[in-house]
Amino acid sequence: MPLLVEGRRVRLPQSASELVRAHPSLEERARLLRGQSVQQVEPQGLLYVQQRELAVTSAKDGSISILGSDDATTCHIVVLRHTGNGATCLTHCDGTDTKAEVPLIMNAIKSFSDHTQFGRLEVHLVGGFSDDRQLSQKLTHQLLSEFDRQEEDIHLVTLCVTELNDREENESHFPIIYGIAVNIKTAEIYRASFKDRGPEEELRAARALTGGPMISIYDAKTEQLRIGPYSWLPFPHVDFWLQQDDKQLLENLSTSPLAEPPHFVEHIRSTLLFLKKYPSPMNTLFPENKALLYKKNEDGLWEKSSSPPNQHQKLSKRTPF
Repeated sequence: MPLLVEGRRVRLPQSASELVRAHPSLEERARLLRGQSVQQVEPQGLLYVQQRELAVTSAKDGSISILGSDDATTCHIVVLRHTGNGATCLTHCDGTDTKAEVPLIMNAIKSFSDHTQFGRLEVHLVGGFSDDRQLSQKLTHQLLSEFDRQEEDIHLVTLCVTELNDREENESHFPIIYGIAVNIKTAEIYRASFKDRGPEEELRAARALTGGPMISIYDAKTEQLRIGPYSWLPFPHVDFWLQQDDKQLLENLSTSPLAEPPHFVEHIRSTLLFLKKYPSPMNTLFPENKALLYKKNEDGLWEKSSSPPNQHQKLSKRTPF
């Protein structure tokens, strides 16, 4: 069934600005979201989602209360929620393979959903800006089209993307919103930034930089974050890239060099150093080909767990931040 706004079929293809003109409720919601101040989200109870990752859970989760992601320039952050059982999925899409990623998002929610119960599927799309290469515009179109192709009715509730998330300064364009969080208990979606993007931030970033596909990182049944096992080929010319100055890294390793947040180059350098240190992660980072498992402790922070999945989790020493 189609993508709907206020019960009406969305006409596609349309640009984001054309869509909100046809549906004033979308325009008002985008205006309110843009007008919010940015909230700094603390690590307690947070599940941070990196690029090409998705996480799904529900209000019944005893460990996680917030899903969030940021550093989206041309990328879009997608929240899909079932209003009946509160199952909520957040993902950070970069346009690599949107046609395959939207069904992954749908299936993640379906794994929670009892379709005999009341409620509906609601989707929220945030991110992108009016970039020179029109990557944001392309991703907006892909996401709208793919959600429109799904079998279920999906209600578009928030659309704050591309030209609707754009500001201009000195003839350059920038996103207004770089990050959002969703409270899985209350369903509130708000502008957000994050001082903690772990656990295993560099490992997860390395997987994305080497071309890893969209993956689910959280098991809501065991309330565990599952990382890997991953494999990648040695990053091409990693020593060359590490010798380049900030300007070269920005221009060559970013989709939107002028719009990146201040920590982008530092983040890229640390990821490249990680890839240099671990050219073959399967042998060094994942002993016996086992995933790294994390679980929240009593303080709401991630701790490494050495037990196999689906068994009693014995927590080890707290992971430093």
